[in-house]
Amino acid sequence: MDIKQFKALPFYIKMASILFILMSLVYIVIVAKEILSPLIFSCLFSILLLPLASFLEHKVRLPRSAASMLSVLLLLGSIGIILYVIGSQISGLANDWPQFQDQLTKSVDNLQEWIAATFHVGYSKQLTYVHTATTKIMASGTAVAGATLLTLSSLLLFFVFTFIYTFFFLLYRRLIMKFFESVFLEENKHLVHDIIEQVQYIIRKYIIGLLIEMAIVGGVVALALWALGIKYAFLLGLITGIFNIIPYIGIFSALVVSSLITFATATVVSKVLLVAVVFVVVHLADSNILLPVVVGSKVRINALITVLGVIIGEMIWGIPGMFLSIPVIAVLKIIFDRVESLQSWGIILGDEEHKQNKLATKMKAKSKAKAVIPTDNN
Repeated sequence: MDIKQFKALPFYIKMASILFILMSLVYIVIVAKEILSPLIFSCLFSILLLPLASFLEHKVRLPRSAASMLSVLLLLGSIGIILYVIGSQISGLANDWPQFQDQLTKSVDNLQEWIAATFHVGYSKQLTYVHTATTKIMASGTAVAGATLLTLSSLLLFFVFTFIYTFFFLLYRRLIMKFFESVFLEENKHLVHDIIEQVQYIIRKYIIGLLIEMAIVGGVVALALWALGIKYAFLLGLITGIFNIIPYIGIFSALVVSSLITFATATVVSKVLLVAVVFVVVHLADSNILLPVVVGSKVRINALITVLGVIIGEMIWGIPGMFLSIPVIAVLKIIFDRVESLQSWGIILGDEEHKQNKLATKMKAKSKAKAVIPTDNN
């Protein structure tokens, strides 16, 4: 069945077919998470490292295998340095553990007094509820410890396979390019090549812009918290910059973590409110000024699709899905904008209204041109 025959089918049959295909794809993605997740991360890393690997291969005259391996090692070293800095900063929090316990004890006492005055629940009943909950948590402690060890081992394997796949993608990039070109028909090779080039350009620009945005947001938060006299301002800035990779959700997660650390280390509780104000102001400036200027590219995704993509990515793949949702949507939009039968989906994903209006007008003009039947004057 070709495209024309499919378009001639009743609406409910086409809708059922599309839903069946989507459900099948989602099921395959969920089942193949352990394979697809490191592969997609490897694709992103290889696209980011491609200019460096090409420079080492053509300018420094290194063999392709050596250039690819050196690029991966440089990326691994950069990530290792960031993790070391964060770990060294976190280790200093242990010194403030007694102060955190005192703050927590005072807050719990105030909360108990408020509950007793508002809901008329005595201290003994409150302690009974707390004891019951604590017993359940301790009973499941073994399972939690086992799950934590399993998660750490899975995370280690994930990173190992991700960097191995990144090396192979850089090493066999020409072979992969020829494969994609040979899969499609001869008349579609130019379109396929254009899509691949645009995907590489957009993803590379997106990742570099995201790293710049991460550094700026983290630096601004660190300076603002340092000016307010917040302890561990540098650590909180690093956490905010890393969490900010996840759109909208990441900044509020960093706000929660920063508020807890400030609550544990500050002598004045009102500083927690100042931290919240700083994060709100930084988020507004980031969303309205920094994000469009630094991360903005030819492919813009509207806020609704961004939030939905992050939520769906978390439901399917958890935290890796939250990180991968935006690049995957950007790739889909590139494909939708260049395939005529899918351009309407590219419109709903886009953010630049005037460009989407031009695309919609162009599609309407094409449909009207096809509807006109030429007449023979002879």
